[in-house]
Amino acid sequence: MTTSSTLPAGLPVEFRVATREDIAAIVTLVTSAYRGEASRAGWTTEADLLDGQRIDAEAVAAIVEKPASRVLLAENDGRLLACCHVEKQDDGCYFGMFAVDPVEQGSGIGKIVLAEAERVARQDFGCARMQMTVISLRDELIAWYERRGYRRSGQYKPFPYGDERFGIPKRDDLRFELLEKNLSSDGQ
Repeated sequence: MTTSSTLPAGLPVEFRVATREDIAAIVTLVTSAYRGEASRAGWTTEADLLDGQRIDAEAVAAIVEKPASRVLLAENDGRLLACCHVEKQDDGCYFGMFAVDPVEQGSGIGKIVLAEAERVARQDFGCARMQMTVISLRDELIAWYERRGYRRSGQYKPFPYGDERFGIPKRDDLRFELLEKNLSSDGQ
């Protein structure tokens, strides 16, 4: 499956489904978007909240190989710009592992990737609802999703303290909030 789109600046973007050969590049992209000094070039950094890794190759491999799951890659001329994960769960789809190269953040690629993920959820998985979890302290990021039709559910999940596969917390008040969007044709 390959689809394409164009960024507002005219940069063509091609989408494809990740394979095992893409795992290392996905880990690098996700890490650069959320952790360490490189992540500070963009606005999605979690560097003030967490140290350590964001994801590892083993976790990406499990997602890539899981049935009813797709890791979408957004590329320009073979260069990885962004990725995300869409997985059918019960009667909806889960959206996660969303990462945009920090130097591309603000270019419009995030909106395009999110729209493609929603298209995949609707057309390929038959889902009428998308869900995701976001660290509840990430007000700017949550506001970005709200502008795209996602709603705060008021449901929270604990942060996996003590499991360094998800990072090393710098605070003791981290938790995830569930965001949801109806993917029906009117988007409401």
